[in-house]
Amino acid sequence: MEEKIAKPAGIPILRVASGNIRNDALNPDHRFASMPLHILNKDGRPGMTRRQCTGEYKIKPIKHKVRELLGYPYPARIPKGVFVEQWVGISTDEFHRAKDADVKYMRNRHPLLDMRWSRTECVRHLTSLGLADTPKSSCLGCPFHGNAQWRNIRDTSQSEWADVVEFDAAIRQGNARANASGNRLLGEAFLHRSRVPLSQAPIDHVTAAERAALHIGADEADVLENGVEDGCSPWSCRGDSDALTRDDFGLAT
Repeated sequence: MEEKIAKPAGIPILRVASGNIRNDALNPDHRFASMPLHILNKDGRPGMTRRQCTGEYKIKPIKHKVRELLGYPYPARIPKGVFVEQWVGISTDEFHRAKDADVKYMRNRHPLLDMRWSRTECVRHLTSLGLADTPKSSCLGCPFHGNAQWRNIRDTSQSEWADVVEFDAAIRQGNARANASGNRLLGEAFLHRSRVPLSQAPIDHVTAAERAALHIGADEADVLENGVEDGCSPWSCRGDSDALTRDDFGLAT
């Protein structure tokens, strides 16, 4: 779909990657950038692991590609005033998630904010183009998913649902490398915030926020669960406390 829209407009689509977080988490020989897993400690208290996945699997490979496009791959220093402009799709409903890039050779712009477009305007425009079902960006097994997203995976793709259920079970005792080195978690890890196996999690529970969204129309509000927006992208991921603040190769910016 992306190619069908971009190619006629002369816009190239570049895909970057930094491994597969699912495979890396289950590989004891790989350094795993931790996901924000929901933890049930041995004393019954809830917790959450530190989030490093956005920086490692999204921001870092984008920076690699940007340096390549600018013609200054590591270890070359990028001259002052040389930069790329990135357009990030943050609507007015989520203006608080609009952030600057953390390096000088990348400058973020937010065209939807410039146009004062809310989620409503975005959906209306996409509908006019026959693209009303365009989903928000997020990883398949993200622990930040709300019930609506988990239900959507379960009800629309049996293979993806089976994959996340299997991964949830495999990650129960933490990532494989930590286990191999004897550093097991002091509790159990889960993908769902209820901290029960995903196959048993209460994902059919419709939250008050979901009910409110249904009453005023899906085009009128984003679904919030426990105050967290569904959807995630490199410079607008929920909880950016660990976002990379230095060049990914260790160079000060």
